[in-house]
Amino acid sequence: MSDRKMTEAQRAYEAKRAARAGMSLEKWLATKERRAAEEAREAAAAAPKPAEPPKKPGFFGRLLEKAQKPL
Repeated sequence: MSDRKMTEAQRAYEAKRAARAGMSLEKWLATKERRAAEEAREAAAAAPKPAEPPKKPGFFGRLLEKAQKPL
């Protein structure tokens, strides 16, 4: 949020929220940014991992498959 330019209205709104929380505007924005980063990290950790493709049968598995096939 700090590297993004805010309009005067946005800045005033955030200043009101910071005052309600009893913080300075800079401290409020830093806290807000840190919270957003933590939530993004948690969301990335909670995301399901893609399933791995099934493994190709090993040497003995292939040998047994060939033994089961009719001549």
